[in-house]
Amino acid sequence: MDDKNIFINHGTAYKEMTKELLEASDLIGRISDRSCRVGIKPNLVSPSVASEGATTHPEVVAGIIEYLQAYGVRQIVIMEGSWVGAKTSDAVRVCGYGDLCRYYQVEFEDAQKSAWEKRDCKGMDLAICTCVDQVDLMINVPVLKGHCQTKITCALKNMKGLIPNKEKRRFHQMGLHRPIAHLAAGIRQDFIVVDHICGDLDFEDGGHPVVRDQIWTAADPVLVDAWVCHMMGYEKDQVPYIGMAEELGVGCGDWTQVKVREYRAGELSRVDLQDLAVSNSRKVVELQDAVEEVGSCSACYGYLLPALDRLREEGLLERLDEKISIGQGYKKQSGRLGIGNCTSGFAHHLAGCPPMPDEIYRFLKEYICSQTADPS
Repeated sequence: MDDKNIFINHGTAYKEMTKELLEASDLIGRISDRSCRVGIKPNLVSPSVASEGATTHPEVVAGIIEYLQAYGVRQIVIMEGSWVGAKTSDAVRVCGYGDLCRYYQVEFEDAQKSAWEKRDCKGMDLAICTCVDQVDLMINVPVLKGHCQTKITCALKNMKGLIPNKEKRRFHQMGLHRPIAHLAAGIRQDFIVVDHICGDLDFEDGGHPVVRDQIWTAADPVLVDAWVCHMMGYEKDQVPYIGMAEELGVGCGDWTQVKVREYRAGELSRVDLQDLAVSNSRKVVELQDAVEEVGSCSACYGYLLPALDRLREEGLLERLDEKISIGQGYKKQSGRLGIGNCTSGFAHHLAGCPPMPDEIYRFLKEYICSQTADPS
């Protein structure tokens, strides 16, 4: 498989579609020793079923496992760590990965519990879970979706699940983009299987799935993300970690170099690139106008925006006359309205690390109504 290729399969038989694409991509040709240990990295950001648009469909991972086992590869481990504020074990249960691991007799490595070590990732020291060193080949299985802070998330950002929680918080303090790029230089991705079945194109934690019923295979994570960026109508410089990773030599950031091939009836053929374009609602941009964010973790910010969307739908958000502060940059500071433990010094704040979306919604609704109530 040429590293500039992206192979695409359409349909609803996700496990079989995955196996067909892996065969067409000749994944096994990248494995010289069938006794090697293969790691599979899905996206299990939170305990949310895949149909909600946030997590990797277990059928896709099942297809990868069946393909590998059919070729005699027996040492397979799934590895992932959910975002700060969620337990990986809950995500494994809710998303069906516990049953999957038992059925196929493969290991699961909870990266939230993994040992870790600092390493130089091309000029930036990052803490990385040592489980990544215990595999000979890494298959990344991200969900193509939107993100409240980085606009898109796919191949590159998915590796953030393989760092300890403390480092995830530090990534946000550093502004996300540069550490994501350097992480790509620190954790090798040998192959990528993109779950483009029904990702939420606005929110990383799902809730508004957009059905596309596609699975992709590729080899260059930078090129994949550059292509996703283009498909969703963004310029590359709007998602800075793509260009930064390219500068670090991780891959190619020029989406025009992509060779898209569609798999149909056992054959690969060229595809009209216009047919692949997707569009998110850009509602995140509108909602961000109500927020002052400094170094917030993905979970906290990711739970705030859907709550604001509910308030917007009810006509309440327009009545909010105060910016909502959120993030680690507000620790030990004072202010009026804040979300999360980092804003504990604010006059009105909601505790939690992170607080849940329903809690945020109720807290803000009560605040808005109390501030705009008719005194008579």
